Amino acid sequence: MKTTKLILASVFAAIAFTGCSNDDSEKEQAIPAIDKIELGLGNNETATIGEDFHFNAEVTAADKIKNVQVKIVQKSTETYSKVWSHEITWTQYADAKNATVHKHFDIPEDAVEGKYDFIIIVNDQNGTKLEVTKTITIYKLENIPVNPVVSVFTLFINDSFMYRKGKFSDANAKYKNNDIFSSQVTLEGIKGDGIMYLLLINKNAKHNPESVDQIDFKKVIVYDVIEHKNVADASQFSNVPWDGVKFTREKPNLIIGAAKDNNSPVQQDLIANKSWATGDYTFLVLYKNTTYNINFSQSIDLPFAL
Repeated sequence: MKTTKLILASVFAAIAFTGCSNDDSEKEQAIPAIDKIELGLGNNETATIGEDFHFNAEVTAADKIKNVQVKIVQKSTETYSKVWSHEITWTQYADAKNATVHKHFDIPEDAVEGKYDFIIIVNDQNGTKLEVTKTITIYKLENIPVNPVVSVFTLFINDSFMYRKGKFSDANAKYKNNDIFSSQVTLEGIKGDGIMYLLLINKNAKHNPESVDQIDFKKVIVYDVIEHKNVADASQFSNVPWDGVKFTREKPNLIIGAAKDNNSPVQQDLIANKSWATGDYTFLVLYKNTTYNINFSQSIDLPFAL
């Protein structure tokens, strides 16, 4: 009887040990996952030497994140003017199971033009790692196909200047219900086809689009939208264009508290969307060059008293 019990105990122990070993093996084989990778504004996979670069990715660890790395390395199939590479490690996501890695960093001044492997590495605390390789193109500033730059950025309140040349005209002035909001924004250095949105966004909406494709129209108020087509040479693009003699398009008006915005082709119902609310607002310019897949954004915080 005692012998039988000892045999059964040994069998159960062996089964338990085997089960634990299998669990450990499965856990060791689990690796991190990554999704929603964006390289450059609007995921255009381009970068400019000395300029800001946008990177975004959704990371899920198998166990817990140890760190996240990116490496920019030269391709063996390309020719470069010199040897160059770049590496960044972010440790602030350590111990998290999930993380949105949303980063902006400058491409170093010593970088050289060309196509590069952009390697994303997620190191897991269980000892595994995930590597994903994408391609980006790095340009010198003077060689990028389109380089939008703001030359005019003005805001008006009831047709009087509210903001121009980087300053508010009256530090105590605030937009309030029934005031007339208007703006002129001019970009230099555009060609081909493109579209520009001028938006008012309540900060409580927690919506911060960095490109036209990221706009959630239920969370924004469209002040203006305008397109350009088939521009052959680098030129000026404005929502209030000047032909040297006169303005060929009047700046639109938007009444603070209006029921409809100026979206095109269909105006949005601002009442149904509950767009006008107390809180701070941002005025955001988003431009996308659809010919060259180049994006641009600029914003300013506005004084509101709703």
